[in-house]
Amino acid sequence: MSNNKTKASGGFADKFNNLTDTNLLLTITVVIFFLMYIGAMIFQGGLFLKPQGFFNLLNANAALVVLACGLSLVMITGGIDISVGGVTALVSMCCAVYLDKMGGNVFVSVLVALAIGLAFGAFQGFLVAYLDIQPFIITLAGMFFARGMTTIVNTKPFNVANEAFNKLKMARVIVPGMGSANRKGQYIDAYVEIGVVVAILVVIVMFCLLRWTKLGRAFYAVGGNRQSALMLGINVKRTRFLSHLLCGLLAGIGGYVYFLHVGSGSPAHASGAEMDAIASSIIGGTMLTGGVGNIAGTFFGVLSLGTIQNIVSSAGLGEAWWIGITRAAMLCLFLVIQSVVMVRKKKAS
Repeated sequence: MSNNKTKASGGFADKFNNLTDTNLLLTITVVIFFLMYIGAMIFQGGLFLKPQGFFNLLNANAALVVLACGLSLVMITGGIDISVGGVTALVSMCCAVYLDKMGGNVFVSVLVALAIGLAFGAFQGFLVAYLDIQPFIITLAGMFFARGMTTIVNTKPFNVANEAFNKLKMARVIVPGMGSANRKGQYIDAYVEIGVVVAILVVIVMFCLLRWTKLGRAFYAVGGNRQSALMLGINVKRTRFLSHLLCGLLAGIGGYVYFLHVGSGSPAHASGAEMDAIASSIIGGTMLTGGVGNIAGTFFGVLSLGTIQNIVSSAGLGEAWWIGITRAAMLCLFLVIQSVVMVRKKKAS
């Protein structure tokens, strides 16, 4: 009888230990997001009370969701990639020039975006995984290179006039039953942009990859302990390479989603996007030390950053420094939470 109790208590302890890392951090992120959003609905009202307000949050941050998913993959393996913002700007500029100056095809422009992302991911991944160069240094160089190439492609910002692209950019997915009346009493359908659909599909695919595939388990194993991963027969170098390759691919996709949202090319595009993506991943429960992370948490991390920005703006503090201060405070809060979780995990073990 006592043995059964011991086994039962051991099973409960195992579940609790699992909850104290990935699942606990995910739960905290989701709870804080909903508390912030509900608080904004109660105390600020306005667009927060309308479904379109939430959908606008998704529309504005769809590209960041994709970029943050890529960062999460790399960070789970214990790496980092700070080139994604530069790649996004380069993708936007190259696609804009191809469509507007060269009269290109929209489908081919998507392939151009994917090719740019894959090229950066493959090159940086090779240097990190097979030459064992620090990922921060490599991706820092990649960021500088991407920003420089963006300026070389075109120095001046411009809007894309390509008719087929603008039709795609202006395409909307109507959300049934979620519309609201405007000030004139007219009913307006709620909608999301095409980029939101792409971002949600990316979240679903990456979530399934990490949760139910051998490669996903390898990412966690390599990030947790590389020596142990080697002993388990995991090809650590290939796993690290694939994490950067996928991050580059997602940077290409995210770059095109960003391009669809802004509809223009500019050397200043996506400035600071890499820092926002890293912050979103951390807020979502991905640890810089590797081995812990959740794509669902990353998604809510992006929404949390966007919500705090909207709250600050609605409060009449829309200046850049106030937004930066509140984002920094949120990031510090989640870093402290992660530290507490790790301390509890060590004590439990």
